[in-house]
Amino acid sequence: MIKKLRQRKNWSQEQLATMSGLSVRTIQRIESGNKASIESLKSLASVFEIDISKLTEEITVIDKESEYWKEQPTWFKFSLFGVNRRSKLVLVEYLAVALGLLSWVLHADILATPTFFLLAYLISKLINAADSKRVW
Repeated sequence: MIKKLRQRKNWSQEQLATMSGLSVRTIQRIESGNKASIESLKSLASVFEIDISKLTEEITVIDKESEYWKEQPTWFKFSLFGVNRRSKLVLVEYLAVALGLLSWVLHADILATPTFFLLAYLISKLINAADSKRVW
């Protein structure tokens, strides 16, 4: 997200480093996906004139405009259709587990209970694949 914001302003990494008071190496690390300290995020948020929460949500949001996203297989992109945040998918996974438990405890349905648990399992695998592909 930092790289995208920087490129929108047509700034070099050196310019961003100077304006934010950070080193060029720190900017490079953050842009390559390494964690940033809260102080670094505050400096960058100030330079870009955005709320720091926009920078902290970077890890959990899919940038569907990026070239990396466009290179992903069609089945993978289709599986994440309508999903732009990891937290939404995790919520659906937990809901599927809860519904599976509820259907098992209240009335063990031979079709519904395993279906909910299978859905939760498949969603967990999708989350895992998205994590390993670093699309968040």
